[in-house]
Amino acid sequence: MLFIFALGIIVVLLFGTVVIVGPPYLPTKQKQIKTALDLLQIGPGDTLLELGSGDGRVMLAAARRGANVVGYELNPLLVLISWLWTLPYRKQVTIVWGNYWTRPWPVADAIFTFMLPRQMARLDQKIATWHMRPVRFASFAFFVPGKKPVAQQDGVFLYTYK
Repeated sequence: MLFIFALGIIVVLLFGTVVIVGPPYLPTKQKQIKTALDLLQIGPGDTLLELGSGDGRVMLAAARRGANVVGYELNPLLVLISWLWTLPYRKQVTIVWGNYWTRPWPVADAIFTFMLPRQMARLDQKIATWHMRPVRFASFAFFVPGKKPVAQQDGVFLYTYK
C-alpha cells in the first residue's frame, strides 16, 4: 500500500511541477493535430519543432508525413511514453527532456504548441528573435496577443514569421 501511495505522489509531482514552467499536460485531439500539420504544410524533409511534446501524438503524426521532429518535454514520464510511441521513427524524431525556454532550438520550418495564454506573448517574442529564416507557427486553442493569424481552423491559429 505504501508503494502505491509513493508512486501516486511521484506521478502528481511529475505532472504538477511542470505547470510552474509551462502548460499542464493535455493531449491534443487527432482532428486538431491534422489541422495544425495541414496549416503548417508539414511534409517530407520539413523540420517541426514541438514545444511541450507531451505523449508524442503530434511528433508521431508529423513523422508519419515524412517530417523530422524535435520535441521538448519537461515531464520524464511523458518523455518515456513519447519515446516509446515514436520508436519506429527514431531517425526522424528527437525528444529533448528539458525546458524549451532555456534550451537552444534547432533550425526548423515550423513550430507547434498547445500553450497557456499567459505564455503566448513571451513565446511570440522568442520566435521573433530566434528564427533565422521564415518559420510557420501553429498554436492550438490560444492566440498570440496583438498578432493577427494568417489562418484559423478548428481552434488552431497559424502565424508566419519572416
